[in-house]
Amino acid sequence: MSWFTRTVTASVGKKYVMALTGLVLGAFLLVHAAGNTTILLGRSAFLSYAGHLHAFDFALVAIEFLLLAIFLAHVVTGLVLFMQNMWARPERYAVNNNAGGRTWGSATMPYTGIIVFLFILLHLYNFNFIAPGAVIADVVAEVLGSPLYTVLYGIGLAALALHISHGFWSLFQSAGINHPKYDRFIKACAWVIGGLIIAVFGIIVVMLLVNSNLLT
Repeated sequence: MSWFTRTVTASVGKKYVMALTGLVLGAFLLVHAAGNTTILLGRSAFLSYAGHLHAFDFALVAIEFLLLAIFLAHVVTGLVLFMQNMWARPERYAVNNNAGGRTWGSATMPYTGIIVFLFILLHLYNFNFIAPGAVIADVVAEVLGSPLYTVLYGIGLAALALHISHGFWSLFQSAGINHPKYDRFIKACAWVIGGLIIAVFGIIVVMLLVNSNLLT
């Protein structure tokens, strides 16, 4: 068995995989959120952004497949770690304290992960598999102008915020950068970063619900 195989199959190795894949996916979210702010500038700005992206079709497809592989590695590794923890501790602790980063984010990590996964499937269905000839700005305006999708996206974004908040803290813990003196600061940064990302997406969703003509 190679060193790489031994590392990624060990419990500590799986945590490194989770941290690394989570970091890449978090970076993608930041870039995605920044690009989507062009929606707030109107139709021409958003179409210009989308046009620049699709000018690199081959690279875009390659990046999408790479992100898919990273995302699947994150999901599968997370499920394996969750099951291992369940088998190791079949009974819940009598006391549920906040030590070791125990927060809403950590307590709900598996469940928010499932919601985020379903949210991503919905997002891909709405915006990646559109009809030939359809204009992406019109599709975005139609989907996000629906109250039903506003609620669904709101649930997905709330789950994503919780997931990111603990994921950011876990990244530092896996890297060994944790200490009682600055754990609280790291947790605060996790909430701020998660909140900023979600705020951008949330503002876009609400603005398109209130004013569906924003992209017309």
